[in-house]
Amino acid sequence: MKHMVRGRGEEAEADKFNGSVSKDLTNGLIKAVCFLVIFVAGVVLGLSASAHVSRYLNSQTEAELFFPTNRYAAIPDKECEKEDRLSIKNFFNPGQLTHEMTDEELFWRASVIPKKEEYPYKRVPKVAFMFLTRGPLPLSPLWDRFFHGHEGLYSIYVHALPGYKLNVSNTSAFYDRQIPSRDVQWGSISLADAERRLLANALLDFSNERFVLLSESCIPVYDFPTVYNYLTSSAQSFVESYDDPTRDGRGRYSRSMLPDIKLFQWRKGSQWFELNRSLAINIISDTKYYTLFKKYCRPSCYPDEHYLPTFLNMFFGALNSNRTVTWVDWSRGGPHPATLGAVNITEDFIQSIRENGTGCWYNSRQISTCFLFARKFAPSALEPLLNLTSTVMKF
Repeated sequence: MKHMVRGRGEEAEADKFNGSVSKDLTNGLIKAVCFLVIFVAGVVLGLSASAHVSRYLNSQTEAELFFPTNRYAAIPDKECEKEDRLSIKNFFNPGQLTHEMTDEELFWRASVIPKKEEYPYKRVPKVAFMFLTRGPLPLSPLWDRFFHGHEGLYSIYVHALPGYKLNVSNTSAFYDRQIPSRDVQWGSISLADAERRLLANALLDFSNERFVLLSESCIPVYDFPTVYNYLTSSAQSFVESYDDPTRDGRGRYSRSMLPDIKLFQWRKGSQWFELNRSLAINIISDTKYYTLFKKYCRPSCYPDEHYLPTFLNMFFGALNSNRTVTWVDWSRGGPHPATLGAVNITEDFIQSIRENGTGCWYNSRQISTCFLFARKFAPSALEPLLNLTSTVMKF
């Protein structure tokens, strides 16, 4: 067997070939590594740029949400408004009387009673003066003088016809005090609806403790401190409620109300009432008996004269004085009390209302101060009444 012998030229050629292959492999590896490094660097830079853009956009979105730019400054943030309306301050004392609640929603909201007796703020009891009117308040200057200097002790609520805007100055106690209203027809259940609507709106303010229903023709016959102390110190409310055996009393009762309301429970009384907070909540929370009146006390039954007197007589008689604190003149007869004008206003006349000759019961004792308010006064009575405020009514 012949041995194959390589020459020096062949070995050199082989070494050259091997070196070329090794160099090519090294160069390829270096290129691959460089490409990988560049690729990874590109990915990292891309992700970094994406994250930066995302953070920028998110920060811009958050900034626009919580700190609107000037171009949106004129547009109110409704979400912020809703949050503000739910603050504890506005919950106890709503700053705005306007709302879009239905009567059902309003009555439910007003019927809420805190389980905890203590209040998370210093509560000063207020008297809610609720005016049921068709339009203007011609005697508002007299009331403004009555309220002056006693801010924080009273609230005012006005129920006028829908669409009517009360025309008073921004310094008047009645300014911006209208509540959302509905149409009211005399002698119908809509009058009771309006009364309950006033009560419910006034109940939204947890500081309101006493609630007085008045009309545009009512006047105060005492100064504010006397009225305030009289009402807030009373152990009973003032809703006229009596048994009238005539056709204008029991004659309006419908047997369709049986068995829930019986004839011997039927009562009559003046629509112009005064209530404490507890009774007001029970009245706007009632559905059963109100529904019976709505269904059967019509068309000549006059629910405003029978619903409250009957309801209170049935369930809360001990909490009611069965009398009104609003004086009226029925001496002329007819379905309506006498209207009093300028010629009727004298010191003796106002004094006769202030000091009732027959007397009445107040906190289990008999007193002569029975009426705090009076009606029915014409617009012409305003000037002579203003002339008597400092000498007779003491305000």
